[in-house]
Amino acid sequence: MDKFRMIFQFLQSNQESFMNGICGIMALASAQMYSAFDFNCPCLPHYNLAYGLGILLVPPFILFLLGFVLNNNVSMLAEEWRRPRGHRGKDPAVLRYMFCSMAQRAMIAPVVWVSVTLLDGKCITCAFCTSVPVETLGNTSHPGFSQGEMKRVLARIPCKEIYDGQELIANEVAVRYLRCISQALGWCFVLLMTTLAFLVRSLRPCFTQAIFLKSRYWSHYIDIERKLFDETCAEHARSFARVCIQQFFEGMTTDLAAIRCHPPRKTPADAGEAIEKLLGITDQSTMNSALKNWHRCKPPLHLQHRALHSSNGWAGEEHPPAHSPVPRREMAAYYSRV
Repeated sequence: MDKFRMIFQFLQSNQESFMNGICGIMALASAQMYSAFDFNCPCLPHYNLAYGLGILLVPPFILFLLGFVLNNNVSMLAEEWRRPRGHRGKDPAVLRYMFCSMAQRAMIAPVVWVSVTLLDGKCITCAFCTSVPVETLGNTSHPGFSQGEMKRVLARIPCKEIYDGQELIANEVAVRYLRCISQALGWCFVLLMTTLAFLVRSLRPCFTQAIFLKSRYWSHYIDIERKLFDETCAEHARSFARVCIQQFFEGMTTDLAAIRCHPPRKTPADAGEAIEKLLGITDQSTMNSALKNWHRCKPPLHLQHRALHSSNGWAGEEHPPAHSPVPRREMAAYYSRV
């Protein structure tokens, strides 16, 4: 269990490198999936276009969404975007930077799928086989085909075993023509994506260096703040549960001692330390109010304790809740540490 915890902490501390590795694995997996995919064109005039374009576009869309799902920052971005403004403003530049960073990683696998599909040529051959220029590549003087029959014959070009229009146009000629167009589109797509990636990576910091550094810094801050808040909540919950369980068993020991006339056991020595770790919040309603206030009005990013204690407006009221026995000073100390 300790080994898994160490691995998880390592992945958290190297999240950016880990996500880059995940995106690379997804890109290789998408190429391998296409090579193992059994492409079966329906060879029907009304279904070839839908099937070919579906194989070309639907899997990249799924891989794009999967890239967002595997990114842990998606939930953090949604929470930061939807949270109330409160005492801390929301910078749209930081949100745009976070979204663009996630989108760039999520685009790797779809780009690889589209590139491999276009360079292979099967999808374009299936989708546009009915648009082959027969007057240029075939025999238009054959009188035995109407327009509908010609479409039906051309739709069978990807299926060599059932193609019966050699007198109209040779199967190999049509396949080579469509595959050439598909590979040309594939290389143009690769060149376009490579150029776009170069421009995004190299030219964007040159024009907006200050905004770029600011957005990058505060996006890291939001991520680290969330992790520290989760760790602090877990520590507080563990201490609170330990105190509640100790009090329960102490009460049980007292009751048994009253019945059996045995002296009660002493309180464990670490009970006081656990109570100190509660940081002033000792009941469920106060903890719920604290968590709600953390979501609604996060404190301003100000490190002067005097200003933080006097003007942060925590709890959304002038006074703490009436049911809370905790002094306001102790609550402020807890919030400053969180």
